[in-house]
Amino acid sequence: MAESPSPTLSAPSTGADEKLSIDQLASLTGLTARTVRYYIQQDLVSRPQGAKRGAYYERRHVEQLLLIRRWTEAGLSLERVRELIAGAPEDPPRRAAPPGAVEVWSRVTIADGLEVHLEPGRAGLSPEQVRAFVRGIAAIYRQARGEQGPTASRHVNNG
Repeated sequence: MAESPSPTLSAPSTGADEKLSIDQLASLTGLTARTVRYYIQQDLVSRPQGAKRGAYYERRHVEQLLLIRRWTEAGLSLERVRELIAGAPEDPPRRAAPPGAVEVWSRVTIADGLEVHLEPGRAGLSPEQVRAFVRGIAAIYRQARGEQGPTASRHVNNG
C-alpha cells in the first residue's frame, strides 16, 4: 500500500458538513483510496455515510485516518493501532519475551555490589540513552554515599 508523501499530519480544513469522495479523502490524508478501503474493511475507520455511489466521508474520517497514519509512520503495527483505537493506553507495559526468544542482556557494574541488568531493545533505549542512564545511576549512588568523586566504574558485560 503505497502512500503519497504529505508534509503535515494535521487535519486539513474541511467544512463542518462537507461531503468528501474517497478520492478526496485519500488526497487529504496522503493515503491511497485502496488503503482507505482496507482500513475500513479492517474496522480501523468508520464506514462512509450513504451507500455505493452515494457514499461520502466526513471530517471525522479525515481525523481517524490521520491518527492511524501517525501511528503507523511511528512504526506501530495495525494490530497495535487497533488496540489503541479500542482505548488501550498509548504506552502499554512491555510484554514478556515468549519462550525460546533470544535476548542479549547487559550487566553494568556501577560499584562493588551494585549492578544493573538491562536489555536496551526491550527497554526502548538507544546506546546514548543507556550511557546517560548509567551515568545517572552512578551519580545517584555517589550522592547516596555522600561522595563527590569521579564517575563510578562502568564495566559492561554482555551475556
